[in-house]
Amino acid sequence: MAEAETKQIKITETVLRDAHQSLLATRMTTNEMLPIVEKLDRVGYHSLEMWGGATFDACLRFLNEDPWERLRKIRGLVKNTKLQMLLRGQNLLGYKHYSDDVVTEFIKKSIYNGIDIIRIFDALNDARNLETSIRVTNQEGGHPQCAISFTTSPVHNIQYYVNKAKEYESMGAKSICIKDMSGILTPFVAYDLVKELKKVVTVPIQLHSHYSSGMASMVYIKAIEAGVDVVDTAISPFALGTSQPPTEPLVATLKGTQYDTGMDLEALNEITEYFKPLRDKYLEKKLIDPKVMGVDINTIVYQVPGGMLSNLISQLKQQNKLDKLDEVLAEVPRVREDLGYPPLVTPMSQMVGTQAVFNVIIGERYKMVPKEIKDYVKGLYGKATTPISNEIKEKIIGKEEIITCRPADLIEPQLDRLKAEMKEYLTQDEDVLSYGLFPQIAMNFFKDRWSKQYKIETTLYNEEEKTHPI
Repeated sequence: MAEAETKQIKITETVLRDAHQSLLATRMTTNEMLPIVEKLDRVGYHSLEMWGGATFDACLRFLNEDPWERLRKIRGLVKNTKLQMLLRGQNLLGYKHYSDDVVTEFIKKSIYNGIDIIRIFDALNDARNLETSIRVTNQEGGHPQCAISFTTSPVHNIQYYVNKAKEYESMGAKSICIKDMSGILTPFVAYDLVKELKKVVTVPIQLHSHYSSGMASMVYIKAIEAGVDVVDTAISPFALGTSQPPTEPLVATLKGTQYDTGMDLEALNEITEYFKPLRDKYLEKKLIDPKVMGVDINTIVYQVPGGMLSNLISQLKQQNKLDKLDEVLAEVPRVREDLGYPPLVTPMSQMVGTQAVFNVIIGERYKMVPKEIKDYVKGLYGKATTPISNEIKEKIIGKEEIITCRPADLIEPQLDRLKAEMKEYLTQDEDVLSYGLFPQIAMNFFKDRWSKQYKIETTLYNEEEKTHPI
């Protein structure tokens, strides 16, 4: 019998981004990360996912931190491991499309400040929304990894994903990620999907999943047997539930096999011990709800990611209608079907969820429709996977025109205007981008920063006056 081929599996650690985004709404601070990043750098990870996604918004909105400063500080300490971020294609880290000049500048600054790998995805898997991001990442010497948002529907089958992967590779993707944001990929489907991708794609294949449905570790094992190159895990104190599968058990499982990661469990344990008290602190502060740590089989039934579920609960609580949750969850797949089966990932998950809430609470479907859903039906977010029926179109946008071009082609350059609007608070070029993505939140942050700086300078001046009076 021939000896099994050796294939070392690589691991991307998510504790600095997706793990705490999934479990505690992205509230881990930079100061909580910095003491451990040098150890994270030494244990042999393929990459550290530490930026992008909701981190940018959360830094400015909740933590009073500059996200660019976080990136620079971590880059200053991480010498051996690639730093990775998540980018929503033409949406960047916001919730709408931005002009090509803003997308270009954002990617240039991300790479300049220390990002190596940019995982780029589009909520609709519309390749047109990835064009600029892929091109600029390659031009700037970064690694564009294109992620396919995984979902299930009558049209989302293995051939669909194979075709997408081939398309992304032809556009310049240096690796492909299967992005299972809801944790609905099953082990044997994962095996078949990776096998088929490996037949047609020459770049590495990475797999990202969530433990919401309880299957993700089994999914990883089958994907590894099928030839996947890299998997995303979270160090155990911030794993499981709506986060990723835990790092250490996977390393232990593969040890001594042809898939051995080469990582040392004792070194990983030092990282585990650092994060344990942090998790306990977040549980005590109720920033982590114990509910998100368990398995929820409704994930498979409704395909609702953890963040979307908590958002639905929050919306219903505000309306004093939490008793309607089951009705809303049942309405989500119906809305999704009406809208052409979009994958439930940001921003589509929030949009579909909000529409489902409106439909149930008002008691008449599509009587009230958010602007974002109207824009989506008009084609301003990209192309739906399957055509939306004329009946639904008419209910939502009446006789309004539907666009068929790349949505960003309709957006005028924005960079100069953004700079002019906030120039009095400009202290670094990156501030223009922060403002462009989150104008009000960034402006509050800039004003607070200016106020603190002014106080420091006034204090120093007064101290100087006392020492050297005129």
